[in-house]
Amino acid sequence: MEKYVLITGSSSGLGKATAQKLAANGFKVFAGVRNQADKEALELLHSNIIPVFIDITSDESVNCAFERIKEHTDRLYALVNNAGVALAGPVEYIPVDILKKQFDINVFGAIRVAQKALPMMKGNNDCRIVNISSMSSYGIFPFISPYCVSKRAMDMFFNSLILECKMPQLKVISIKPGVVATGIWNKSVDESLKNLEHLCEEGRQKYAGEFDFLMKNARKNTDRGLQPEDIANLVYKVLTIKNPKLSYNIGKDSAAARVMSFLPQKLCNFIVKTGLEKRIMSERDLACTHGHSDL
Repeated sequence: MEKYVLITGSSSGLGKATAQKLAANGFKVFAGVRNQADKEALELLHSNIIPVFIDITSDESVNCAFERIKEHTDRLYALVNNAGVALAGPVEYIPVDILKKQFDINVFGAIRVAQKALPMMKGNNDCRIVNISSMSSYGIFPFISPYCVSKRAMDMFFNSLILECKMPQLKVISIKPGVVATGIWNKSVDESLKNLEHLCEEGRQKYAGEFDFLMKNARKNTDRGLQPEDIANLVYKVLTIKNPKLSYNIGKDSAAARVMSFLPQKLCNFIVKTGLEKRIMSERDLACTHGHSDL
């Protein structure tokens, strides 16, 4: 029997790599996209990929996407909640509207899609939801608290689903990658910089040094870390093995974040804050050195 999988956020990065991996291994993949160009690009990748337009923040869009899916099948084997965004800002000043946007995509969007997918899974002997969470869900990363909290909230909501849902055949898996070399970093930095424009002048000046360092560091992540294919391979694994774990860490930084989360909060905070301050100072010293050498 053909197995149908819906992947949100399939236009690029992890979602695109996962769609290609699953399609190449026999799955029928509904790949969520938001524009025609991405739809056409995915159609060229593999005949098993069926792009569907879906904006996970819109009830109407999600409903239309599932109507499209039902034209092909009345059953889903799996949902991969991949669509997401990382927004940043200091808790002291970040507008609440930015927090709402972060949750609308990473949390409410995932739940919105899952609620539509679950009825299509009930007739299966085996069905799965895979959430692309993050090492940030451990909550030890300053200035990206909206992202950290949204990923933690997503994990908690779906863990509640496991406890509540009267579908013993349902397996819910959280994948927590470390840094992945994808375009999400540039996209998220650009989005965060726009958000920072709404900060008051006092807020921008107070945190200018930290944000300058963090944004530069984030842009460097576009070309370093895990490859999207690494995550795609893990998604394929958890969709094909009999008894997947509830949670997977992938990447040394993700494993380290998990270990850090077991430390007393005060000690963890000290390590993170001191480490950030030292890295910022080191970056400034390096910039000064290069500046003098150019004179």
